[in-house]
Amino acid sequence: MEKLTIQEEEAMLSIWQLDGGFVKEILDNLKGEKPPYTTLASTIRNLERKGYVKAVKYANAKRYESIISEEEYKGRFMHGFVGDYFRNSYKEMVSFFVKEEKLSATELKEIMDMIQKKQS
Repeated sequence: MEKLTIQEEEAMLSIWQLDGGFVKEILDNLKGEKPPYTTLASTIRNLERKGYVKAVKYANAKRYESIISEEEYKGRFMHGFVGDYFRNSYKEMVSFFVKEEKLSATELKEIMDMIQKKQS
C-alpha cells in the first residue's frame, strides 16, 4: 500500500473521525488551516486511486468512505517506520525516545503495564 502524503493523512484523519463524508463535511472537519475545496477534492480522489477510500454516489454527489481502518494504517505505517529508522527493533525505538527525553518514566511504566496485561 502506497504511503500517504501529509495532506492525504490529514484528509484520512478527518474521514475516519466522521466515519465517511462528503468533501464539504471533510473540509469542515479538518483541523488548522484549511485547503481550498478543489485541493481537498483532488486529494480525496488520490486517496481513492490509492485504495484508501471508496466513493459512494448519492444523486449527483459522492460520499467518501474509508476502505482501510485507522488502526490498520497506523500498524502498517509504524511497522515501516520502525523498520526504516530502527532496524526493526521496537526496543531501539523506545530507547531513542527515552534518550531524547520524549518518553517519561511514568509513560514507560504505563507501557510496561500494558505489556504485562496483554501477556496475562
